[in-house]
Amino acid sequence: MKDRVILADHSVPKLASHARLQFDKHRDQWVVQAPERLLVLDQIATEIVQRCTGEATVTAIVDDLAGKFTAPREVIARDVNTLLQDLVDKGVMTA
Repeated sequence: MKDRVILADHSVPKLASHARLQFDKHRDQWVVQAPERLLVLDQIATEIVQRCTGEATVTAIVDDLAGKFTAPREVIARDVNTLLQDLVDKGVMTA
């Protein structure tokens, strides 16, 4: 059994090699596709996942979103960390 990966502010998240982000025309929504999985993303999750390119740290993603939405950084950080940790736990995101 593998140890659980815990995201940190310096982590650089990206989709796992077997997962991809794409726009599903039939659902008119963004989704993450992985083997035997389809995760339908809401608008907030889409904004977060689109920034997970393997180049930006969690801190940089949070700062970018806090600036774009003029929202309190701590609220954005909580949402980003919760979503990304869930995606890492599901195996569709790496850090």
